[in-house]
Amino acid sequence: MPAVTTFRLDRNADRRITAGGIAVAGGFVAVGLASLALPASARLGTWLPLHLVLAGGAGVAIGSAMPFFSSALSAAPPAPARLRLATLVLLAGGAIGVASRAAVGGGTLPILGGIAYLAGIVALFASTFLPLRGALGPRRPLVSLAYGAALADVLAGAALGTLFLGGWLPVVGSWVGLKPAHAWLNLLGFVSLVVTGTLIHLLPTVLGGRMLPRTSSVVAVVGLVVGTPLVALGFAISGGPGPAADLIARSGALVALAGAAGLAGFARGAVRGRGRWTTDAGWHRLSSWSLVAAVGWFALAVGLAAGRVLIAGATPAGWSVVDVAAPLALGWVVQALVASWSHLLPSIGPGGPPAHARQRRLLGRVALARMLGLNLGTALLAVGLPADLPGASIVGVLLVGSSVGMSLALAAAALLGVRQVAAPARG
Repeated sequence: MPAVTTFRLDRNADRRITAGGIAVAGGFVAVGLASLALPASARLGTWLPLHLVLAGGAGVAIGSAMPFFSSALSAAPPAPARLRLATLVLLAGGAIGVASRAAVGGGTLPILGGIAYLAGIVALFASTFLPLRGALGPRRPLVSLAYGAALADVLAGAALGTLFLGGWLPVVGSWVGLKPAHAWLNLLGFVSLVVTGTLIHLLPTVLGGRMLPRTSSVVAVVGLVVGTPLVALGFAISGGPGPAADLIARSGALVALAGAAGLAGFARGAVRGRGRWTTDAGWHRLSSWSLVAAVGWFALAVGLAAGRVLIAGATPAGWSVVDVAAPLALGWVVQALVASWSHLLPSIGPGGPPAHARQRRLLGRVALARMLGLNLGTALLAVGLPADLPGASIVGVLLVGSSVGMSLALAAAALLGVRQVAAPARG
């Protein structure tokens, strides 16, 4: 009888790079939240915290996890380690360079940061999609669509921001309309599409359910893929004659609303089909219910952003970062990051079963208090920022900061303790 040859893809290096990148992303989130303590003039209002959390934290986390998920879901070989590391260096360095605008005000460094970030996105595309040519398993067209459209969105959105930093007159002169386009492409396009595409597989896994094909997941991805660039296009051409800009922007807002509703419906179905965990209750509770709560905040953020467009059209009144900053950046992105790293570190991170068991115990500590602190703080900021209520905003920042700070400290302890647990196992 002929021998049967089996192939096993070695993902150890890919796992370590993913875990390391998530750790760097956590550092960006910590610095971004800490920057809220600076005077408003020093942090340029919400500009510096948002760019540190979203371009830095979310961007680096996406650069870490997207290639891993893409290759793992399709049983494809991982991207070369050098390409993966170069991607993370470009994204992290680019985010730091762009954020330096708050300190230096302008000049070469922020422009170089924007260029490096764009180069990191190109490298991320290569590390995500090139390995799929050797996939051994089924392709995931919906995830690929979400990831590909997200990268196209951020290439356009980040290019607009870089050209603005460079002082290119056609962009600077039209920034009233291009600024909302930049925000929609980067926040509701890039970041939100990647999280949505990942949740299609991650959320049922975290909840202990089955990954079943659902119409709602198709609606979620297609709604954001189509709706977001339509809104951005409407704002981008808003300086021209005629009603076309308003019509395009409002059409995109309706489609994006349908996408948010689709994701909420998908999350509802995943919760209904969830399993029952008998071990590590705190760890499961934190990761699963935080992801579900994040979807709720995303639906609210899209409702607020799209609602303004539907009411005011592609005008300056059709966009307000203050309205969506807390629901989108904290309730959706930061909460999804905390839940994802809490789930992934013991699942794909370094170490063996003893180390992973210790990580689950650490990451599940005071889970309920951390979830309540993050969500209550986000709610206070969601009301306090638009209504200009300093008391509510300060309490919200303290609650979010303490919750995320504790989550970061526990994640750091979980990573630092891997060698201490692994050493006796080798003896």
